[in-house]
Order: sequence, then structure tokens, then C-alpha cells
Amino acid sequence: MKKIFLFLILLTGCGKPLPVFDNMDLSRWRQDRNGCQGERLAMLEPLKQQLEKIKRLSEDDVLKLLGRPDQNELWKRNQKFYHYFLEPSAKCNPANSNARKLTIRFNATNLAKEVEIE
Repeated sequence: MKKIFLFLILLTGCGKPLPVFDNMDLSRWRQDRNGCQGERLAMLEPLKQQLEKIKRLSEDDVLKLLGRPDQNELWKRNQKFYHYFLEPSAKCNPANSNARKLTIRFNATNLAKEVEIE
């Protein structure tokens, strides 16, 4: 019984580490809500080169890395979409209703399935 308990503790403590994003300050990213400060836009090129690092991350891991999304959508079959504005969104610049954003689609198991810049 003790061996099983010890094994379960080790198993839950051995999660994979979060990816590291080169040339990006993720604390500045998280603080730039709706892209209003222009910090996210300054990180656009490094982000484009590293989009694959986001795929297959859990929803919790994405929240740890990028912070709360600026917008989220719930779709059928438990799919979720997180949107992070890269340019000032309509919330900080009403004239910019077509601001570019990072969109992450999570499948029913809460894993990032698709990641794209729109």
C-alpha cells in the first residue's frame, strides 16, 4: 500500500516543465491587457517563431504562461477559444475593431489544439 501511495505522489509531481519563450518577457505580456500598452505587439516576431510551443499545453499551463485571456469563447463539444490581443483592442482604442490577436483553441480534454495569429 505504501509503495502505491509513494508512486502516485511521484507521478503527480513529475509534470513536464513549462516551455521557455526566447526574446519574450512574459510578465510584460501578462500586464499588457487587451494590447493597450503595445508590449505584446513588440513581441510579435518572437511569438510567431514559437507558436508551436503552445500546442499541446493544458489550459492551466497556458494560463500560467500568458495570463488570463482578453476574451474567451465556449463552443459545442466543450471546445474553448482564448484570445489575446496583440494590438490595442476596441476596449482601449474604439477605432481598432480589427486588432490582431493570438487565438488558442482548446479541445474537450483542455489541451491547446490550434494556435494562430488572426
